[in-house]
Amino acid sequence: MNWTESLFRPVADLLAKIVFFPISIGGDDAPIVVLWLVAGAVYFTVRFRFVNLWGLGRALRLVFGKSDPDAEHHPGEVTHFQALATAVSGTVGIGNIGGVAVAISVGGPGAALWLLIAGFLGMSTKFVECSLGVIYRDETPYGTVAGGPMYYLRKGLADRGYAQLGRSLGAFYAFGIVMGCLGIGNMFQSNQAFVQIVGVTGGEESFFADKGWLIGLILAGVVGAVIIGGIRSIARVTARLVPFMGVLYLAGAILVIAMNAEALPWAFERILDQAFHAEAMGGGLLGALIVGFQRAVFSNEAGIGSATIAHAAVKTPEPMTEGFVSLLEPFIDTVIICTATALVVITTSYYEPEFASGMGGIEMTSHAFERNLSWSPPLLALAATLFALSTMVSWSYYGLKGWEYLFGSAKRTTNIFNIMFLFFVVLGCTIKLDAVLDFSDALVFLICVPNIFGLYILTPVVKRELDAYLERNG
Repeated sequence: MNWTESLFRPVADLLAKIVFFPISIGGDDAPIVVLWLVAGAVYFTVRFRFVNLWGLGRALRLVFGKSDPDAEHHPGEVTHFQALATAVSGTVGIGNIGGVAVAISVGGPGAALWLLIAGFLGMSTKFVECSLGVIYRDETPYGTVAGGPMYYLRKGLADRGYAQLGRSLGAFYAFGIVMGCLGIGNMFQSNQAFVQIVGVTGGEESFFADKGWLIGLILAGVVGAVIIGGIRSIARVTARLVPFMGVLYLAGAILVIAMNAEALPWAFERILDQAFHAEAMGGGLLGALIVGFQRAVFSNEAGIGSATIAHAAVKTPEPMTEGFVSLLEPFIDTVIICTATALVVITTSYYEPEFASGMGGIEMTSHAFERNLSWSPPLLALAATLFALSTMVSWSYYGLKGWEYLFGSAKRTTNIFNIMFLFFVVLGCTIKLDAVLDFSDALVFLICVPNIFGLYILTPVVKRELDAYLERNG
């Protein structure tokens, strides 16, 4: 057992037992935290009259329509598009390539439908949390802002008469996001980028096979060059990187799906049958539902609140505008990209029913691409590396804001965090991560508990702001 296992394993196991405590429903075990997220997503969808449908058009107009000529005079630091790109870069990652395949291998093809539904419902959760992120953000005289769950938990709950509870939950959330950013938002991403680079350069015979430190230093150098300029620099890079990597990956996925066109009717039949059939793989309907929702939350982070930190930096005098813009994030991440990955994997299983045996998630997706496109592994590795880089860049900002919330925003304080973050990028390429990631995953899911609690309490605030906004703007 290496030092990371010795240090993190006992804590990770205990935290996982708490966070993923199972409740038996109809003979199936459902993690209570996933049910908590599902209940919240359903509630917000109904409470805001399916804003995930009627708000999409408004969201597109805000992002791609005529820019506001007075935007430079509004509080905030980035445009609607840049805020969306930064948030999407934090959610579109290895989970979109490998996580979807894991969901299908565990929950069967039916999990793909529940993953899509989870993404659709998660749009409403994003709407609420990102609206609150702007409503309760802190603004400085210098034009910088800071927002996120720690701020709306502290300030919002204080407004509702729960000041002490709000302070405690805000501090706990800030601690959780710092730890989470070093795990799933950092070491996991750099580790998977390293694995992809080694895989396409010869595997065990690769020059880089025993040089994780070198890849880590290169990745840390790239990430450091971006994050040193703060949210404005991050937003400029992600605004260019996200469209490129998204189009690159989707183009390949659509091409594979088109080449597997004869398998599509079979794939849709399998998805629908195993999503609702009592004997479906992975524990029947509930098993497929839970796996689908859990992977969707891991992918788009709806309910976790992390992306709210990026959305809170938007230049706008109208908080509800960013609530609408945030609808696009789960739509792009889960409804579009994850669904494309699912169809690539499921249609491949039509031709090779046992192709997934013994494979990890990203290996399954890679094989599914390679079966049709022999030249695809390097491109898929490039996409995975870009996804990993973009996720690290965005999560560095999330972690920094949590760090500043706890320790202040002095230059020396932020420099300490940035150096620590870059050190963990290198570390992720050189050590065994199982226990570290189990700890980080559990902690990230745990912080959704106070976040969703805060969203319930503050829903009337969002409803009041939404009604006023629609009255002013139609």
